[in-house]
Amino acid sequence: MAYSSRYAVQEIPKYKLPKSSTEAKVAYQLIHDELELDGRPSMNLASFVHTWMEDEADKLVYENIAKNLSDQDEYPATMTIQGRCISIIGNLWHAEAAIGTATVGSSEAVMLGGLALKKRWQERQRKNGKDTSRPNIIMGNNAQVALEKFARYFDVEMRLIPVSEESHHILDIHKAVEACDENTIGIFCILGSTFTGHFEDVLGLSKLLDDYEAKTGLDIAIHVDAASGGFVAPFAFPDLKWDFRLKRVVSINASGHKFGLSYCGIGWVLWRSTDYLPKELVFQLDYLGSIEYTYNLNFSRPACFMISQYYNFIRLGHEGYKRVMENDLKNARLFAYALEETGSFDVVSDLHRPLNVFGWHKTGKEQVAQAKKKGAVKYNPALPVVSFKLNDEFKKKYPHVQQAAISTLLRTKGWIVPNYKLPPAEDDTEILRVVVRESLSREMIDRLVIDVREAADKLKEVENEASQMLADVTGVSTKNKHEAHEHRNVKRPKTFNSTC
Repeated sequence: MAYSSRYAVQEIPKYKLPKSSTEAKVAYQLIHDELELDGRPSMNLASFVHTWMEDEADKLVYENIAKNLSDQDEYPATMTIQGRCISIIGNLWHAEAAIGTATVGSSEAVMLGGLALKKRWQERQRKNGKDTSRPNIIMGNNAQVALEKFARYFDVEMRLIPVSEESHHILDIHKAVEACDENTIGIFCILGSTFTGHFEDVLGLSKLLDDYEAKTGLDIAIHVDAASGGFVAPFAFPDLKWDFRLKRVVSINASGHKFGLSYCGIGWVLWRSTDYLPKELVFQLDYLGSIEYTYNLNFSRPACFMISQYYNFIRLGHEGYKRVMENDLKNARLFAYALEETGSFDVVSDLHRPLNVFGWHKTGKEQVAQAKKKGAVKYNPALPVVSFKLNDEFKKKYPHVQQAAISTLLRTKGWIVPNYKLPPAEDDTEILRVVVRESLSREMIDRLVIDVREAADKLKEVENEASQMLADVTGVSTKNKHEAHEHRNVKRPKTFNSTC
């Protein structure tokens, strides 16, 4: 038994392989117990990665966990399913003749998209007898690290466009076009910023690049990093033009393990046609039993998570995905409104505001009310992500409260809510961020609102008590003494629910 084994009184091997074997149950139990120290996936609101699937999907994953997606000849049925997934996704993104592949995630996928842009640019430069040694790529400085990795790993100059409140914390498309030149291989446009959930304006950028080409003759392509938004926009915002409906969009990547609702380990990259997948990226193999073609950065990779993606396509269909995405957005908007009602927080995300209403300095409540009188509210397209911060009034009244302390207090309740700075140029602003996934139900949203509010109230109380202690010692009050005592002596309910 685990607790009567030698490891009950000895350390589990950490740095060297043990000399002797141990029972399977003992090894399992000891590792299982240590992993209990991790946070609960369902309460990890920091991550975009999906954490729950149905029992039938779990069964499929387990049944196929030993299959290697690179073994095309050995697992023909698996390869057929991958082809079906690419067709389904291509149809979802309005492609007519898409080609693509499964990857281990959107990081690999975006690098493949970037490499294709670079190879096509090099080919164009060579045809024109021009230098191919100084490629550059343009993106907002809100870009996820995988996009920066592409530039650094593959020797491409990275031209980062500062984001601002005026650009809604995402790529300023006008400044992006101004940064273009004949060495620009393309622009990364992000459908769903990891900071605030905003969608970048792919359509607007496409139009500006059309004008740029008319003036300069330079054809600048767009790769859409739809890591999170690729499985949100088609269902929640079907009229939004961001995909292969725009001719300037030549490739798109997405994470199946985010809002594709599969377990971690599956991503996708699609090109609008074979014309946009350079032959230099395609390898022909003939040593596994037949002639095969591959264009991945990774070779061996699990097939089971790709299969779980196909399970979702069959199980949910368009109706099911639409319902999940709309529910996620409803819960996220509810959480955003509740935060504003506390009087302590500004919501930096704009998903709960009417179309084209932006900024926490004007909450949009009046616009929402007016829109509701006219009928259904048309909201800003965005991910179900709520980024928020302590408002100026709170910080002025409680200047010693650190916003990061809210994240720490929530962790004591089991919630994982990160606190971090906005990108450079806005890094004097810190935000707390909650990703609303399928497993975060309305009931859990209610509990989260209570816990966030209680965390803020606790910090207020601590500062008042500290101020009072300082006043008692020094004889100098930093706050209104009566107000501090009155706040400290408030009787708090002992029931589960807080007062309204």
